[in-house]
This record gives sequence, C-alpha cells and structure tokens, in this order.
Amino acid sequence: MRLRSTLRWVAVTACVLGAAGSATAQSAGGAASATVGFEQKQNLSVTDEVSQAEQMIAHMDQSSATVRRQLEAARAARDVVKTLCLNDKLSQIDVAVRSARDRQASLQAAAQRNDAELAGHEFAIVSEHRRRSDQITAEANQCIGEEVAFVGQTQISVVIDPNVPTGGDMTAFPPSDITPVPITPPPPVSGNGG
Repeated sequence: MRLRSTLRWVAVTACVLGAAGSATAQSAGGAASATVGFEQKQNLSVTDEVSQAEQMIAHMDQSSATVRRQLEAARAARDVVKTLCLNDKLSQIDVAVRSARDRQASLQAAAQRNDAELAGHEFAIVSEHRRRSDQITAEANQCIGEEVAFVGQTQISVVIDPNVPTGGDMTAFPPSDITPVPITPPPPVSGNGG
C-alpha cells in the first residue's frame, strides 16, 4: 500500500512540474507572432496600419451587407435551411466586425501615443478578424450553394531552372537503346468447350 501511495505522489509531482515547465517555456518565448508560417510580416508604418485597418473594416462591412442580402433572399424564398445557415454566418460576421472596430479604436489610440509595438499588435488582430470574416463569407456562400475556393489575392511566380537547355530543336527525342518487339495476337480459341 505504501508503494502505491509513493508512486501516486511521484506522478502528481511530475504532472505539476511538467505543467509549470510548459508554462515557463511559453512565457520565456516572448511575444507570440500573429503571422502564419507562409505569410511574411509586413513592415508598415503606424499610419499605414491605421489606413489599412480602415480598408479591412470597410471590406468586412461589404461582406456583411452581401450576406445580409443573401439572408433576405432566402427568407423571401421561405428556404428555412438557407435562412438558418445564413443567419448564423451573418451573426458571426457581425461579431467579427464589432471586435475589429474595437481593435481599430485601440489601434488609433496607440497611433496617437506613437506606440508602434501596441499598434502592430492591434493591427495583427484586425487582420485576423478580416481573415475570419472572409472565411465566414465563404461558408455563407456554401449555405446557398455557391462555393468559393479562395478568397484573397493570388500571386503567381515563375522560376525557370537554369539547368534546362534552351535553344535548338526540343521536339526530337534522344536516341534509345530499346528495341521494339512486335506483339503477336494470341491464337484463336475454339468453340468446342473441350
């Protein structure tokens, strides 16, 4: 019985120390980055962040208005499924817009104080609200049967391998060591069933 009690205390202590170590490692890492691995952090001035945040919120308002029109059309058509789905998506977009506006006010206050670090933080949050609003708008389009594959800007870049030969006749194939073998058809099968 004593061994079981000792093992239990050892396990509890290990869990507590493991949790404390995890929390310490997270706090020691510094401020968390708001960018995703494939996105590049933009180096914008505080005034640029304020103006872009205004554009993002205007875009979110347009998305909200679009979903609201879709909801009104679904209600007019008395389509209960689309109405419920669009109503839910519109509510989510409206929450994102309200939250983005709150963060925009904090961004403007940080810009007035010339606090670039706080302004960058607030701008990152507004950017995330805009991304979430775009995602919800795409989901709303799925509610009505119009699927959008990608929302946002697309950039295509072409890289030509310098090791690829250029010039000359590229249509000819290189000589081959393979000799073609003629294919002979199999002998006919007799119908005797034998």
